[in-house]
Amino acid sequence: MIPHNAFPFGQIVPAGLWTVAVVIMVVIGLVIFAIFARYFRLWIQSVTTGAGITIWDLLGMTFRKVNPAIIVRSKITAVQAGLDESTGITSKTLEAHYLAGGNVPQVIRALIAANKAKTIQLTFQEATAIDLAGRDVLDSVQTSVYPKVIDCPAKGASRPTLDAVAKDGIQLKVKARVTVRANLQRLIGGATEETIVARVGEGIVSAIGSATGHDQVLENPDLISKAVLAKRLDAQTAFEIVSIDIADIDVGDNIGARLQADQAEADTRVARARAEGRRAMAAAAEQEKIAEIEESRAKLVEAEAEVPRAMAESFRTGRLGILDYYRLRNVQADTNMRAAIADTGHKRTPQPDTT
Repeated sequence: MIPHNAFPFGQIVPAGLWTVAVVIMVVIGLVIFAIFARYFRLWIQSVTTGAGITIWDLLGMTFRKVNPAIIVRSKITAVQAGLDESTGITSKTLEAHYLAGGNVPQVIRALIAANKAKTIQLTFQEATAIDLAGRDVLDSVQTSVYPKVIDCPAKGASRPTLDAVAKDGIQLKVKARVTVRANLQRLIGGATEETIVARVGEGIVSAIGSATGHDQVLENPDLISKAVLAKRLDAQTAFEIVSIDIADIDVGDNIGARLQADQAEADTRVARARAEGRRAMAAAAEQEKIAEIEESRAKLVEAEAEVPRAMAESFRTGRLGILDYYRLRNVQADTNMRAAIADTGHKRTPQPDTT
């Protein structure tokens, strides 16, 4: 016979090894118990509601730094609301959206609201894209179900009314209310409420400016609404304009008369400036003529000063006699007398004294 102690499996295990084995088993059991105790409640909720999230999925979420409670409760909410996995809502997609920084509960509530509305087509991919784009997806769905009213101009704006001038020059002050519905398909990349307010304000100002008279606008304020709606101002925006209502319209100043008065004042100033320029030019020309007259007088005096010298020279050389000199004086006296009798008004040029 083979001895019993010849086989290694039959050898007696030392007591120390048994102690180590028991300790390891106890530690493993405690770890399993801790995991089971931590996720037991979530796992029971998942099992009882048919969410399909196992205990190993919950453990993997912990390693991936995902909050299991958010994922489980969101998945349970979706399942209870009738959103099955065919819509793309699984624990993996919810985890991916959570890790991307999205608001998982908000997305689920938005999908439930869209599903209950029946008329809104919103997929899980669209909802997560809207949420990651920074938009409030739940508020967008609610705005799509219940249209939102936007004041134009917005509350707190620098001007409380939209001011426009008709063709007759009368200013009109308008307050409008724009009813919009969110367009989920254009929510990503679409313009916000500020663009709607700006476009509607521009359309109202243009419509009033195209009116023949302010009384026409006061009689039919809906002309403004029709003209603005016809321009499709909601293009490339995240909203669809349902209606534009004129809440208030008042008559302002007569801008046309004021502009005409200002223009007349400006024309008067221009005319005065031109007249002043012409007066200054005339005064300058007059001064130039006076200077020329004085220069001519100086030349005349200089020329007259040469007459006595010439006569004296003529006497010395014998080219002019005494009788010729007296005959010349008689001619000058006769000329002066005739000028005085004719009273021509011209200033008589004084004759030089040749004596």
